[in-house]
Amino acid sequence: MIYTIGEMAKHLNVPASTLRYYDKEGLLPFVERSGGGIRMFKESDLSWLQLIDCLKRTGMPIKDIKYFMDCCKEGDSKIDERYSIVKEQRNSVLKQMDELQDMLDMLNYKCWYYETAKQAGSCAIHEKIKKENIPEAYHQYLYGK
Repeated sequence: MIYTIGEMAKHLNVPASTLRYYDKEGLLPFVERSGGGIRMFKESDLSWLQLIDCLKRTGMPIKDIKYFMDCCKEGDSKIDERYSIVKEQRNSVLKQMDELQDMLDMLNYKCWYYETAKQAGSCAIHEKIKKENIPEAYHQYLYGK
């Protein structure tokens, strides 16, 4: 089955302009065009587009995605390079997840802090709470690590 740019964009939940931009940047060498120059997306293009979207959403710059796609075009001779790129991006995502977890932990602490203060009617309540009544996960924010 052949899809128009609008149909493929809808399927990926991105604006058609995003796919046009990717094409302009050379990320879509696999996309065929009709005699009139209209992009014709195949079902098999979907996995490539999902990979490009994934890499973009992980923060990989377009120029690096382009390099990765160029390596893919070169085939098996670039397996090691492709693996290295994906592994490095995976490590970057794992680091981002750790950082996000730290932020979430802080926000959870602040939610507890203000919920407790709201119930007591004052933030001063935290000066009076016994250490054993404070969830252990929040000790680092009150007492340091």
